Amino acid sequence: MTSAPALGRHPRAGILRALLACLALVAVDRTPAAAQRLTSDLFRPVRGGFVSPQELPLRKTAEPSTDPRDETTMDVDAMAPSRIGKTPTYGIEAASGASGMGYDSLNRKRQKAKYYPGAPKPKPPMPGTATVVSPPTRPLPPSSTASKTPVPAGLAGTAIGQPQRRRLKLDDDPFGAVGDYAGGFLVKSAVELNGGYDSNPARVSVARASPFYKVAPELMVTSDWERHALVADLRGSYTGYTKSFANPPGVVASAPEDLNRPDFDGHIDGRLDVTRDTRLMGEGRLRLSTDNPGSPNIQAGLAKYPIFTTTGGSFGIDQNFNRLQVTVVGNVDRTVYQNSRLTDGSSASNADRDFNQYGGVGRVSYEVLPWLKPFLEVEGDTRVHDAAVDRNGYQRDSSGGYATVGTSFELTRLLTGEASIGYATRTYSDPRLVKLTGLLTSASLIWTVTPLTTVKFISTSSVDESTLAGVSGVLSRSYTAEVDHDFRRWLTAVGKFTWGTLDYQGSDRLDHFRSISGDLVYKLNRNFQIKAQVRRDWLDSNAVGASNNATVVMLGVRLQN
Repeated sequence: MTSAPALGRHPRAGILRALLACLALVAVDRTPAAAQRLTSDLFRPVRGGFVSPQELPLRKTAEPSTDPRDETTMDVDAMAPSRIGKTPTYGIEAASGASGMGYDSLNRKRQKAKYYPGAPKPKPPMPGTATVVSPPTRPLPPSSTASKTPVPAGLAGTAIGQPQRRRLKLDDDPFGAVGDYAGGFLVKSAVELNGGYDSNPARVSVARASPFYKVAPELMVTSDWERHALVADLRGSYTGYTKSFANPPGVVASAPEDLNRPDFDGHIDGRLDVTRDTRLMGEGRLRLSTDNPGSPNIQAGLAKYPIFTTTGGSFGIDQNFNRLQVTVVGNVDRTVYQNSRLTDGSSASNADRDFNQYGGVGRVSYEVLPWLKPFLEVEGDTRVHDAAVDRNGYQRDSSGGYATVGTSFELTRLLTGEASIGYATRTYSDPRLVKLTGLLTSASLIWTVTPLTTVKFISTSSVDESTLAGVSGVLSRSYTAEVDHDFRRWLTAVGKFTWGTLDYQGSDRLDHFRSISGDLVYKLNRNFQIKAQVRRDWLDSNAVGASNNATVVMLGVRLQN
C-alpha cells in the first residue's frame, strides 16, 4: 500500500485524494440524491477543461433542510430565475464552450498556458513558419517553473540555415493569369482568337469591305530571382481576310490583292546586378511587320505586302551616385525588306530600303523628392543604307538625334508616370533632302480616379524613313487617351481615342489621323474571357486621293494561363 508521503508526492496525488474522499462520502450518505450530486460535481466541465479537487464543490449550497422527509440539498445558484415580465431568450451564449486558454470569439483575455517542469515550451513563431504547441496542462502550484526547452526543428517547421518563406504578393486582379513556374521563371501565355468585319481593310479612298480573322498569341517569361533579372515579352498576330481584292486585267491598283499581314514584336531584357549601385543591362529585340495599309510607301501593283524585319540589341550600364543616376546604352539595329511580288508575276527589289543603325543614349536623372525625379536624355545615331542611292536617285544615309527633358513622378499613388518634351534633328547625305527637324513629345501617365476607374494618357514621337521623291523623312506624333472602368470585377469597358499627325518633311503633304474605339471585356474566370470591339478610323490628308475612313467590328475570345 502506498504511504501518505509517497501519495502526496505523486503527480496525480490530488486526483487520488479526490476519489478517496468521494468513496468516503458515498459510504456516509448512501441516499440517491447524494450520489447524483457527487456525480454531477465530479464530471461537469469547468473553465480551462480541468477539475481541481480543491475546487469541489464549485457551487454554493444552502443549509440542509430540517425536514427529515427532504433528502436533498438545494443548490441556490441552480435555481431558475423567474421569467415573469421578461422576454425569453433562446440558443446558446457565444463562446460558452470555450476553455480558459483556447480561442474565444468574444475576444476576451485568455489565461496563459502553464507547463509541467521539464515539459517543452515552444519558441515564438518566425514569420511565415508554423509551430507546434504542446497541449496545456492543469494549473501548477506557484512554486513550479516552466521549462524553456524549444520544440524540435523538424516539428516546428524550421531548420538551421533554412531561408524564411517569402510572403505572397497581393493579388489585385482576381481574373488575371496565374502562370506556371518553370524553375526560377514565371511563365504566362495567352492567345486571342477574333473574327470581324472591316469596311475598308486597304485604307484607300474607294473602300471595299471584307470579313477577317485574327490570331494573336502572347508569351511572357519573368525571372523570380533575388538578384539580377531576365524578362522575355513576345507578342504576335496574324490578320487574314476572307475576300480577295483581285483587280481587272490592265488595272494597276494602289492596294495589294492579298491583304493578309503578320505582325510580331518581341524583346528579351536582362539585368546583371554587379553591386547595389551598379547594374549592367542588355536587350535583344525583333520586329516583324509590313507597311501600314494606306501608306504612301506601298508600291502600286503589289500582289501582297512585303514583310520587313528589324533585329537589334542594346548593352549599357546604370550607375547610382546617391540620388544621382546615370545611364549609358549603346544600340545596334538592322532593317531588311523582302522583295515585292507584283500582280504580273514579277518581283521588285527593296534593297534600297535596307539599312543599319548605330547609336547611343545617355540619361541623367536626380531624385529631388521620393515622388519626383527629373531627367535629361540625349540620343545620337547614324543610318547607313545598303544601296548608295534609292529607286528615285536620292542618297538616304543620314545622322541625327534628339534631346529631351522631363520627369517621372508619383503623386499619392493616384497619378504616376513620366512626361518629357524635346527636339529632334536629322541631316541627310543628299543635299537635295532638307534637314529634318521637329518637336518631340513623350508621355505615359496613369491616373487612378477610383478603385474601379483608370485614365491613361500616352504620347509618342518618331522619325521614320520614306521612299517618296524629295521627302527627307516622316515626323510622326501620336496622342492616346484611354478610360478603363470596371462595372464589376468581371465586366470591364474600355474607351480609347487617338489622334496625331504625319509630317512629310520636304513636301507639302500633312496627314491627320484619328481613331475612336469602345471595348467590352467579360471575364468568366482566370483562363477565359470574351472581348468585343467597335472602332472607327479616319485619315485626312491634303494629298489628292489619300484621305480614307473605315469601321471595324470584332468579337473574340482570350485564353490565358
